[in-house]
Amino acid sequence: MKNAKRKAAKAARKTRQPAENRKTGLRVPANATGGTAPRRVRAILQKLDEAYPNAVCELTHESPLQLLISTILSAQCTDVRVNQVAKTLYKKYPTLEAFAYATPSELEADIRPTGFFRNKTKSIMAASKMLLDNFGGKVPRTMEEILTLPGVARKTANVVLGTAYGIASGVVVDTHVQRVSQRLDLTRNEEPKKIEQDLIAILPKEKWIQFSHQIIWHGRRACIARKPRCVECNLERICYSTDKTI
Repeated sequence: MKNAKRKAAKAARKTRQPAENRKTGLRVPANATGGTAPRRVRAILQKLDEAYPNAVCELTHESPLQLLISTILSAQCTDVRVNQVAKTLYKKYPTLEAFAYATPSELEADIRPTGFFRNKTKSIMAASKMLLDNFGGKVPRTMEEILTLPGVARKTANVVLGTAYGIASGVVVDTHVQRVSQRLDLTRNEEPKKIEQDLIAILPKEKWIQFSHQIIWHGRRACIARKPRCVECNLERICYSTDKTI
């Protein structure tokens, strides 16, 4: 009988609602569950607005086409490196036609510092030709159409639609968004597509574009992968990640 009572008491403690965090007014569960409660999500968004009110895409571009190409180049490459390449790339290839009918070996050499330059050259040239043949030389404004372009998946599509056109068709999930969203317990998934669906489900649509920019900035400036700067983080009181540095 005593053993049965002990087991019942232990089970009750596990299901008991977590106590309210006195510093934040949020109910922070000790076992890292319930991270997507609406009140907690609103608090995270508020803190991101306070820390990064002017967060924007850090890929340098002057047109939707340049943003599309820079985003293709950013695969497995830093934005800093892409921007360095872009300084001369868009002067040498000022038009869509210039990319579509470039000499492959020359374009490969021009984008070589970004890595995977052969595949990226094929994607850029094929996408440019498709834009000329199927879309009147314009980068399309719908998810369905832009995904038909070679080298374009949902991440690239969301970057271009959100940043170039202000169209919220989804949430950009790059390595920073994936890592920080997991640390904040906004998702338990590992696949970008599933992470995006998790974020879409809990974020207001009007925040989809800005949230990605803010989380990327946060991941680069505070929530560093190997050693997060938790002391400097204004989300620290809300975050209950297990790898904090304080």
